[in-house]
Amino acid sequence: MRRSWRLLGLVVLAAVICLAAVTLLRPAVHEAEMAGGTDSTQETKEVQQPKPDTVEGGPQILVLNYHKVSDEFLSLAVAPADFDWQMRYLKEHGYHAITPDELYDAIEGTGTLPDNPVLITFDDGYQDNYDNAYPILKKYGLKGTVFVVTSFLGTRKGYLTWDECREMEKNGMTVASHTVDHKSMTDLTNDQLRAELVESKKKAEAELGHEVKYMAYPTGAYNLHIAQLVREAGYKAAFTIKYGGVSRKSNIYALERVPIFHTEKTNRDFVERIHYTPQFESFGWTKH
Repeated sequence: MRRSWRLLGLVVLAAVICLAAVTLLRPAVHEAEMAGGTDSTQETKEVQQPKPDTVEGGPQILVLNYHKVSDEFLSLAVAPADFDWQMRYLKEHGYHAITPDELYDAIEGTGTLPDNPVLITFDDGYQDNYDNAYPILKKYGLKGTVFVVTSFLGTRKGYLTWDECREMEKNGMTVASHTVDHKSMTDLTNDQLRAELVESKKKAEAELGHEVKYMAYPTGAYNLHIAQLVREAGYKAAFTIKYGGVSRKSNIYALERVPIFHTEKTNRDFVERIHYTPQFESFGWTKH
């Protein structure tokens, strides 16, 4: 009987928490529903911007993860019109784009961040990052980070060139490593792992003319042993595709990101994701 009452109490508590989360998120969700999926002409409405939620590790830092910005009918391809809408949403709602260095310094406690910081990242180094995403970021005064597969640049159709990377870096963007060949790292030997990590870092540094301090795991696959090899290769931090916000509790070699995809209602889902993430974290929930 005591167990039944305890179970009932837990159910009631969970219901109260869920109701609170839904209440807090309702303005943002309503606005996203108004936005729809590809209607970039829909004006955003002013909503009460919630203060950054905190957990034991401090404020949650939003890191967005994109891949392609194109009109291709792929889940990884966010349409340029939708990307424009999303960047305008961030700008109009007081978000401030940051660099990986600023994120790292904040986690280490040696730097401060602006209100509503957001790190905007792109994986793989597709040509449309330069053709479509980069002009939109400049349009709204935002900056982003591109994790490039170094052997693809300048050799494969549909991928960036090093000249384009250098140009973007001159205008506030950051270029970092996504390994040499984009192989799943959990399938590689130690020698192969070191080659993917070290050689991509060397190549990018030679092309860009500065130290490359950050990398992102291909497909998000990693383990603690791989993270140790990343550290030994000289990287200061690494990014996964694990859903969540970054805080001082985060593993510096397994930083969380919020993936953004093309969906039936792309912009609605975008707004829900950027507002749900701190709410899940504040309740101690992790969403993968």
